[in-house]
Amino acid sequence: MLLLGIDYAIILGITGAILNIIPYIGGIIAIALPMMIAFVTKDSVSYPILVFFVYIFIQFIDNHYIIPKIVASRVRLNALISIIVVLVGGALWGIPGMFLSIPLTAIMKVIFDDIGPLKPWGFLLGNVVPTTSRFSFIKKKEMPKKILSRE
Repeated sequence: MLLLGIDYAIILGITGAILNIIPYIGGIIAIALPMMIAFVTKDSVSYPILVFFVYIFIQFIDNHYIIPKIVASRVRLNALISIIVVLVGGALWGIPGMFLSIPLTAIMKVIFDDIGPLKPWGFLLGNVVPTTSRFSFIKKKEMPKKILSRE
């Protein structure tokens, strides 16, 4: 918005970033505020339209490329799975569900990766299955031979 010459661009940018936390209506409000400021302070109708298209372009890039790549690289979850679980978490539990969906899915992936029959599900969630257990520091105790044999 600074490049477009919109007044109060920094305040509007910070407000837009905070409003983006709110699903659905936060993005609409975040677009509406700079468009109204551009409409009131500029003498041309093209400025609010430019603000709209620039904001939509930035949101598209952020929501479809940057966020999934960051989530996928740090949590080792498949980008598509991370988008799906955030949408499902938001539909089920709202904003807390959106925040909790990625960590819960990552926990499920760790569990699935370490249990033999569930490894395909871990691969589905993240495309990477570790070759060694993350819990290799835990030593398995061997059963005494008397218990194992039926004497």
